[in-house]
Amino acid sequence: MTTQTWEHYYTPETIDEALGLLASHAGNARIIAGGTDLLIDLQYGAGDHHVDALVDLTRITEMNAIVESDGVCRVGAAATHTAITKSALLEAQATCLVESCGVVGGPQVRNVATLGGNVAHALPAGDGTTSLMALDAEAEVLWGDGRAPETGGREWLPLAQLFKGPGVSALDSSRDILVQFRFKLTGQREGTAFHRIMRPQGVALPILGCAVWVKLNAECTQYEDVRISIAPVAPIPVLAVDAADALRGQAISGETLEKAVEVAHGSLKPRTSKYRATGEYRQHMIGTLLRKTLPLAVERARTGVAHAEGVGMG
Repeated sequence: MTTQTWEHYYTPETIDEALGLLASHAGNARIIAGGTDLLIDLQYGAGDHHVDALVDLTRITEMNAIVESDGVCRVGAAATHTAITKSALLEAQATCLVESCGVVGGPQVRNVATLGGNVAHALPAGDGTTSLMALDAEAEVLWGDGRAPETGGREWLPLAQLFKGPGVSALDSSRDILVQFRFKLTGQREGTAFHRIMRPQGVALPILGCAVWVKLNAECTQYEDVRISIAPVAPIPVLAVDAADALRGQAISGETLEKAVEVAHGSLKPRTSKYRATGEYRQHMIGTLLRKTLPLAVERARTGVAHAEGVGMG
């Protein structure tokens, strides 16, 4: 077994201090928050297992905050999954994010694992990522090489732009900092929901996850707008655009739902994974997930009441 070592461990209290520490080690430091993925990568992953320093972001107030202003929520990248599941604001108005963060690992993992870490590792199956896509979230990045100089090196980007491929991030974890996320909270006649299917062993990889956001018309009889995120079905997170198009402007009915399922089956092509399931089985599960998440999101949009389901089941 390989033993991981590092020379320095820093706990900066500001983002600028953290950026300076990363720069001072010229690419041989790594960002750490929960460490649930990083420490395993360093100990067992390919390549050099020694780094000069780890820069811990968990003491930076901005990066732990969950705040709302004018209907927009900002969630710090170092906010833990547990903190997200305990937020009454998010449960009421970003329910899918609470539901997705609430099924990650077990309680010990959720207590330290961060939403930013879920995204920064660029895995298209990330539960938090799936819900952030449905919420049309943006991410704020502080580029260590001074990109986006007109904004002091800080830049807001659509979430999907952080992903270059499976496990390949646009971020350099030795130089760049993922600061926070922002998205609109649900308003009147809007609702969200998340479900996933996984093997029954408990803390196992999800076979497939689905997050949806819906907005209904004034009479709550039609889908006015829809976003659907099903993952993993592609190398990077994507929205099920064709399935959403099949719902938009249509009556809320079983027939409409089945049409969307049919379109999703035709447009989404999950591959066979030895760690998850066959492509054929996962294709079938697309329909199962849509039939669970869409009616739940519609119910929440109609009633204005949302209580997260399945949280803390690990």
